[in-house]
Amino acid sequence: MIREGQMSFPSGELNLEGEWHLPQGQGPFPAVVVCHPHPLYGGSMNNNVVYSVCLALTETNIAALRFNFRGVEGSQGSYDSGEGEADDIAAALSYIGSQPGVDPAHLGLCGYSFGAGVALRTATGNAELKALALVSLPLQGLEEDAIKGFTGPKLLVSGDADLFSHGGELEGLLRGMLGVAEWESVSGADHFWGGYEGVLSSRIARFFSQHLL
Repeated sequence: MIREGQMSFPSGELNLEGEWHLPQGQGPFPAVVVCHPHPLYGGSMNNNVVYSVCLALTETNIAALRFNFRGVEGSQGSYDSGEGEADDIAAALSYIGSQPGVDPAHLGLCGYSFGAGVALRTATGNAELKALALVSLPLQGLEEDAIKGFTGPKLLVSGDADLFSHGGELEGLLRGMLGVAEWESVSGADHFWGGYEGVLSSRIARFFSQHLL
């Protein structure tokens, strides 16, 4: 059984909405913050990829938190081109690490599409973050400093039919990443992962199980 519950947390002067996904038991559990795709194109915490990843994590005894970036649905504020959204992720990590039942020494971060790009930026220099998973990372505008900034274990996953996150270029990024980095291409999947949510979420859960449990 998986326990789910709505919650909110502050990001600066804003209040953001989110939802917990907790395994059964008392914990403390490792925990992962999961970030949604682009707000201006309908992205929210209710996205199919975000939700399926959260369920897969809790099934492997890892707590998960999904939330809406500023300006999305019930979260206060407005879209900020990734700058304020990076602050939102940092606030979510701080919040989740302070909660009873969560082990603050075993925190992970997962982002999808726009959320992956902002997660990569947020992970730079974050010593408390133990593992980072990036799904369909957009390559346009990707900063070299962000690629090299997080030295912990990293997983990059894309579909071989993804027009925004080309597998060959992603594989090439691994050579510029410091520390342990993995890349996986899922045959047949495009940027939106319709019909491939189970394959993707299982791979993400397996990665975090290896590095957080």
